[in-house]
Amino acid sequence: MTNIDEKLQPILAEVMRRNAGEPEFHQATHEVLESLGRVVAKHPDYLEQALIERICEPERQIIFRIPWVDDQGKVQINRGFRVQFNSALGPYKGGMRFHPSVNLGIIKFLGFEQIFKNALTGLPIGGGKGGTDFDPKGKSDGEIMRFCQSLMIELHRHLGEQTDVPAGDIGVGGREIGYMFGQYKRLTNRYEAGVLTGKAIAYGGSRARTEATGFGNTYFTKAMLETRNSGFDGKRVVVSGAGNVAIHTIEKVQSFGGKVIACSDSSGYIIDEAGIDLELLQEIKTVRRQRITEYARRRGDGVHFVAVGKGSVWDVPCDVAMPSATQNELSGKDAKTLVKNGVQAVGEGANMPCTPEAIRILRDAGVLFGPGKAANAGGVATSALEMQQNASRDRWTFAQTEERLARIMQSIHDRCAETADEYGAPGDYVLGANIAGFVRVAEAMRMMGVI
Repeated sequence: MTNIDEKLQPILAEVMRRNAGEPEFHQATHEVLESLGRVVAKHPDYLEQALIERICEPERQIIFRIPWVDDQGKVQINRGFRVQFNSALGPYKGGMRFHPSVNLGIIKFLGFEQIFKNALTGLPIGGGKGGTDFDPKGKSDGEIMRFCQSLMIELHRHLGEQTDVPAGDIGVGGREIGYMFGQYKRLTNRYEAGVLTGKAIAYGGSRARTEATGFGNTYFTKAMLETRNSGFDGKRVVVSGAGNVAIHTIEKVQSFGGKVIACSDSSGYIIDEAGIDLELLQEIKTVRRQRITEYARRRGDGVHFVAVGKGSVWDVPCDVAMPSATQNELSGKDAKTLVKNGVQAVGEGANMPCTPEAIRILRDAGVLFGPGKAANAGGVATSALEMQQNASRDRWTFAQTEERLARIMQSIHDRCAETADEYGAPGDYVLGANIAGFVRVAEAMRMMGVI
């Protein structure tokens, strides 16, 4: 707790005691509280009204059983979670994650981050998150449909356009959203289009939603580079992951003149010095759902594959690093390697992909660092735009939606930079994002009384 203001140390100690065995949630809370010493010095009433303690405690935590039948007729049981963390600014908003690593602590860390991320967008949405330890890999469409339908039998009673609006996350794309929405409609007898986002265009989805997180991170990172009279043009870029966020990060970086020379999946990473062939990568990962080794095989000479455990994608020298896979994927050792190799900027496309040690090393080295709660807010921002279109029974073009996304990401960047300046830490986007998001939520809570 050495970096935590002494007035805030008892709050963190109580969070850790009350939420034992949840290291990711502890890490996320610690990172935010590190930034708030300057805030409570300026606004002591936030402490007097226990606003920080209230923000750290979810409004509601739901854990439930999900029974379903596989293709062999065997009954399977999974566990589902929905943490409705904070609704001071609007209905709970945050994705559903399908991954075997999911547990309550991970969902709480994601939900906690979501509070501030959603606040930074400037849109009227609160923070929440959900998920299950179900693994969609290797499952048939029928199994995934039956699982999603069983999940929604319990979850639907906690959702609503004005209550809680889930979206996708790791393991949850348009297919899973479709199955969940269909079951929600069947159970409620309501065509409540705004209750889930990330829907297909055919039944109320927003254009540019699929691209939004990757595009948004690229816009944010570009804005950081522009503060040093630079940009992506001619830059060597490494993107971790090969899923939705990574693919659309690569697409937008390439459109800005950058060259993405490496990406990864759970089997390892590839280096393609000629620049990643986006069309081939999309076919392999999105259409065929194959391992990234297939990219190396089909691309041929000049592409090098490194298996997991034999190196890190962050060993590849680059000007810009964009971690876009999962939490704590970029370690302190990786950060030292990036700094040694001359990295100029890091934009977090995933949620909390850099460890605390990595963040410290990058910030101490003067590397531009865009924290996930700011840099990857484009996904939830576009989800809110989808809710807006559903509420007005309207549909925007791709160009209209992307234009709004670009403006929102520039606004988030500027808000973080201005807040960092205001609190005496110019260029510190971590502090700026934490304080700007916190103050917006805290002010709303203060005005509503003790609830």
